[in-house]
Amino acid sequence: MTVDLNDEKECQVFSREYGKAAKFKVNLDNPPSDLPSVCLPIWAVCKAVSRRTGFDYGFNISIKSDIPPAAGLGSSAAVSVATVMALNACLNLNFSKPDISNIAFEAEKIVHGTPSGIDNTIATYGSVILFKKGAIKPIKVNSKIPLVIGDTGIERNTAEWVKKVRLRRDRQSKVVSPIIKSIGRIVTESLKPLINNDLPALGELMDINQGLLEAIGVSTFELNKLINVARRHGAYGAKLTGAGGGGCIIALSPRTKQKQIADAILKAEGKPIITNISQQGVKIEK
Repeated sequence: MTVDLNDEKECQVFSREYGKAAKFKVNLDNPPSDLPSVCLPIWAVCKAVSRRTGFDYGFNISIKSDIPPAAGLGSSAAVSVATVMALNACLNLNFSKPDISNIAFEAEKIVHGTPSGIDNTIATYGSVILFKKGAIKPIKVNSKIPLVIGDTGIERNTAEWVKKVRLRRDRQSKVVSPIIKSIGRIVTESLKPLINNDLPALGELMDINQGLLEAIGVSTFELNKLINVARRHGAYGAKLTGAGGGGCIIALSPRTKQKQIADAILKAEGKPIITNISQQGVKIEK
């Protein structure tokens, strides 16, 4: 993302991936009706920062991203965090990292309704963290944890799928609530293998997690297809990422099998991304 000030009191945004441009006044109470969805996080951030600081400057913002949108990879949070960081630098606002994360979270609530807060937190701080609402704990891990992402290409709306889970829990509380607690327990159980770099044990927990996510209704045929392909071609474990309903899977892989898994995902009509853990959060590049 690149940002610079302009002489007009409006924000001008261009997204390379969408090939779309948008303009809006930074102090609007509501987004313009014709605002592209990819620009909604930027509008929400401008609104949140303007409320805090009273600024009414104009900006030119250009977005270039390798993260597929609406795919469960936190793209809107990444855009929100990057926008706050850029405004912070342009206006010398002296925001701390907690400030940046909190403002991005305000924007995420406008975009998604009831987000957990983890996407904006990890985009701000980077590395691996244990996240609970209101608290984060850095976890020291081997920086070389091989991952393969598989994108189904199916966009989905986070707020819609969060609502579906909430409704299922309301209808079947005695069954669904223990499943959700078990998902939380998996997070706790994963700390030891993460720290010890025990990838087979971590992969097993990912597989269990995926089974529980299927039980609460957020997996799909397309997600399951890529998960099973990754497992058959050597992944230690694989699961959907994000709210489900489409988007991406993430597979934990032996380093020697990342390409094999990626090729298999491609043959299964998914888009593979071979990746790793970033040790750095949001930063300014000049």
